[in-house]
Amino acid sequence: MKREDMVLFSGGANGAEAEFGANAERFGIDEVNFTFEGHNRIRQRGLRVLNHEELRNGDVSLEYVSKLMNRRYTDNPTFRKVLQSIWYQINNGQEVYVIGEILEDKTVKGGTGWGAEFSKLCNKPLHVFDQKRDAWFFWNHIDWVELKKGDEPVITHVHFAGTGTRFLEENGIKAIRELFERSFLS
Repeated sequence: MKREDMVLFSGGANGAEAEFGANAERFGIDEVNFTFEGHNRIRQRGLRVLNHEELRNGDVSLEYVSKLMNRRYTDNPTFRKVLQSIWYQINNGQEVYVIGEILEDKTVKGGTGWGAEFSKLCNKPLHVFDQKRDAWFFWNHIDWVELKKGDEPVITHVHFAGTGTRFLEENGIKAIRELFERSFLS
């Protein structure tokens, strides 16, 4: 894979998304950050502001998402737009990397969880770095499999998505940095 052919799809928000973007830029990889008018974002590089019609293309029933995720989401217009923009990130990535926390019900905590669940529904390779457990996990279509040291993920597709929590911890920052280093310094 040539770096000039690669694209990170993300959202440019504070936390994991900003860190994915900073690493993409550091390694000369293009980024597309899907966002919408009025959304707080840190990354300006590769900004793609979705209009009303485009956001509607990524619309999903909050009732369905709530049931799928085993939690209740409020019908807040901003939250709905966040979910719609996540749809674009996952839809465009051939593989997905998430920083967050895997819950007992096998979902990922917070709004980030929708990105992970949508990845599962689309049958895309999905890796999650769980900050609480300080480890990478891979979704094997049935359950999460913890990856041992030396078996951590490597970016293998030219179009990949990187998303995650706004509450990025030091081990999450390190996980993203090392993901890019394993993928592009070898």
